[in-house]
Amino acid sequence: MKKYLNNIIQGDCLDLLKEIPDNSIDITFADPPFNLKKKYNGYKDSLEFQDYLKWCENWIAEMVRVTKPTGSIFVHNIPKWLTYYAAFLNKLADFKHWISWDAPSGPMGKTLQPSHYGILYYAKDVSQNKFYEIRYSHKRCRRCCYLSKDYGGKKAGLHPFGPLVSDVWTDIHRIKHNKYRDEHPCQLPIHLLERIILMSTDEGDIVFDPFVGTGTTVIAAKRLGRRYIGFDIDGKYVKNAQFKLLRENSNSKIGNIWVSWFLDGLTTIRDKDWEELSQNYFIPEPRNKIDHTAIKFIRTKEIGLKNKNTSNKKDEIMTKRERLLLR
Repeated sequence: MKKYLNNIIQGDCLDLLKEIPDNSIDITFADPPFNLKKKYNGYKDSLEFQDYLKWCENWIAEMVRVTKPTGSIFVHNIPKWLTYYAAFLNKLADFKHWISWDAPSGPMGKTLQPSHYGILYYAKDVSQNKFYEIRYSHKRCRRCCYLSKDYGGKKAGLHPFGPLVSDVWTDIHRIKHNKYRDEHPCQLPIHLLERIILMSTDEGDIVFDPFVGTGTTVIAAKRLGRRYIGFDIDGKYVKNAQFKLLRENSNSKIGNIWVSWFLDGLTTIRDKDWEELSQNYFIPEPRNKIDHTAIKFIRTKEIGLKNKNTSNKKDEIMTKRERLLLR
C-alpha cells in the first residue's frame, strides 16, 4: 500500500485494484464515465450497452472488496445507470441511501428535464458502518437576509448553524462556468466530496477514487486531513491532479475541528462538533431572531485558510474569504 498512499497513479483501475488488499480502504468513491460519448482526453466513452455494464460490475465488485467492514461505498452517476449499479451492489453490500443531488441540466426534448444526479451510498456492513450526522448552513435571501424556508412558529427551536442534511442536496451547485473548470467533461465541486468525507471518515482515514480525473476527491481528502489513493487511465488528467495537490494543505479546519468551506463561510459541519464550533460564533438571542439575523463568525486566528505554498492570486482569494467571514 505504501506506493499508493497519498498518490495518484496512472493506469487501468481494474489492473491497479488487484494490488490493493481486501478490507483496506475506509471509503471508496467513484464517478465513472457515463457512456454518453462525452469528450474525455484519453478514453472513448462509447461502449456497447452490455460491455459497459459488465465493466461497471467488475470495478464495483473490486471497490466493495477493498472497502473495510466499517467503510462506505459511494457511486455518482445519472439515474439510468444507477439503477443497474444498485442491482450489482445489492448483492455485495448494504444499501443506505440514494442521495439526490439537485443539479439541473438543459432540456432534452420528449422527456422530463433532467434535474438531478444520484449518489448511491452503501455500507460494507451496515452494523459496523462509520457515519456522522452533518449539517449545512441555513439558506437565506441575499437581499434581506431572512431565512428562505418558512419555519412558522418553530423558529425558536432552530439549530443556529443549519438543518441536518437529508438525502436531497440542494445547496451545492454544479461548476457551470468554464473559467472555474479544468479540461474535463465531468468535474465535481470539491465541497460535494468534502461533505461525503466528513460524513463517513475520521482524520487519517483512507479515501479511494478509481476514476480520479483532475483530482477533486483527493484534493478534498487532503484538505480534510485524510489519506488518499487515486487512479486514472489518462496521463494528462493525472498530471493536472498531481499539480493541484501540490498547492493544497491539510488545513480546512477551525481549531481542531475539520470543516468544509465554500466562498464566504462554512458549508458543512458535523453535528457533534457544533458545541465546540459555536464558541467561534456570535449567536443572536432570543433564538427566533435567527429568522432574520445570521450568526456571525468572531474568531479567525485558528482558521486554517492560508496556504503558504499557493500562488499570490490564491492568497488574495483566501484573504477576501477571511474578510467576508468578519462581516
